[in-house]
Amino acid sequence: MEGIRVLDLTRVIAGPVATRLLAALGADVLRIDPPAFPELEDQFVDTAFGKRSTAADLGLPANRHRLQELLASADAVVTGYRHGALNRFGLGPLQLLAEHPGLVVVTLDSWGSSGPWSGRRGFDSIVQAASGIAHVYGKELYGKEADDGGWRPGALPVQALDHATGYGVAAAAVQLLAARAQTGLGGAAHLSLARTAEELFSLSNYPESPGNAESTGRPVELPEPDYRFRDSSYGKLRYVGPPLLDAGRPLDYQSPPPAYGSSPPAWT
Repeated sequence: MEGIRVLDLTRVIAGPVATRLLAALGADVLRIDPPAFPELEDQFVDTAFGKRSTAADLGLPANRHRLQELLASADAVVTGYRHGALNRFGLGPLQLLAEHPGLVVVTLDSWGSSGPWSGRRGFDSIVQAASGIAHVYGKELYGKEADDGGWRPGALPVQALDHATGYGVAAAAVQLLAARAQTGLGGAAHLSLARTAEELFSLSNYPESPGNAESTGRPVELPEPDYRFRDSSYGKLRYVGPPLLDAGRPLDYQSPPPAYGSSPPAWT
């Protein structure tokens, strides 16, 4: 994806995971954050490998003008806010495609684009609860713990909806960019955490699979991650690389995470 310019308007985990992978594939990724809502530092460091970071209040006319300049030469836009929250800045998919027919637009949110919850904020753990995952992983309580209703909701051991949706967003962007190379036209895709939860429920269950703690009575033993190390402005980082191979060799990020808000709002 060298030479591909990606405007990253995402936060938290799912969207930043997507654009981190696009950066690992060689894209020029510029992330824009609102200065009034800085990201959690550890979260930003983990998902900003290979990107550049700028902070800009899009409510200011000068910044909206600069945004239009960025869009004019962008190849893809990835957004990850509440459904419809960015429309007032001209960043809705329909408006973006009308003004920039060659643009690839991938949006993600928690609840989807229709239904009574579509305009609500949300994040992985809330979607796990609302979709029934918390119920599936819940457990009966005994002894003193049973005073709290006798049952406790559970959760997946990782933010699986965030990460799975993030990789889905990256795959959608790659597919749309590949199609654009043939037709010259952009396109749009929309993903949501709730839809990813539905996909998880559609998968077959394998209760007798090897390593399943509940079926074997033994704790699950996972292999040690392939840790890598890199110096950065945040100190020496230990991290895990992208889950892809390049010509049979593990892919790595092209640069460490930048200092938050350290880049100008411009393409390289």
